[in-house]
Amino acid sequence: MKLIRSRLHRLGWVLLALLWVGGPTLAAAQPNKPAKKSNKDEVVTITTSQGVIRLVLFDDTPLHKANFLQKAKSGFFDGTTFHRVIPDFMIQGGDGNSKDSDPDNDGLGQSSEGTIPAEFVVGHQHNYGAVAAARQSDFVNPQRASSSTQFYLVQNHEGSHFLDGQYTVFGQVIQGLDVIDKIANLPRDARDRPLVNIKMTVKVDKLKRKKITQLYKYNYQ
Repeated sequence: MKLIRSRLHRLGWVLLALLWVGGPTLAAAQPNKPAKKSNKDEVVTITTSQGVIRLVLFDDTPLHKANFLQKAKSGFFDGTTFHRVIPDFMIQGGDGNSKDSDPDNDGLGQSSEGTIPAEFVVGHQHNYGAVAAARQSDFVNPQRASSSTQFYLVQNHEGSHFLDGQYTVFGQVIQGLDVIDKIANLPRDARDRPLVNIKMTVKVDKLKRKKITQLYKYNYQ
């Protein structure tokens, strides 16, 4: 129990240390007829010095998917780093602050970046390789709205299921789980920041879902 309390306390700084104030919030999705599912999907490729990670984003978290793809296609993530890594837990990145030369502001977020309404979907769990959004604590963010930039990849091979239903899971790594392991186990400082910057470049490719299944053995539900 003491270990669990210690880990939860640590989470307050790991996933929630995003200090933007009063940023805009994206509008919640309106209940409409389900859109006809395309036979194509986007594959997001994150390239780092430790290797390549590829992921897909879920259709039933449309706000998070659209936001991430927009950021990726615009080049926002290029030059950002995985600024916080914890073995047997997760690696976190995407903060625009991590592009500058000041390591002390990494993870604090930017006041103008805004948030995304939570999209909790039954069945989207914190499994190994899950893609999820960081957010502020319940104390200042009772709606559990997500950061529009910072995300994390679950590295614990057994999953981090104590976070299920508390943070929006909006995608899954389909290639490069070993790269997540490498990054999580890099030497780091007392704030869990890697001693060497792990910068990323991000690109998006649109492929047929059948091709994605063939290439990466990912089965759509």
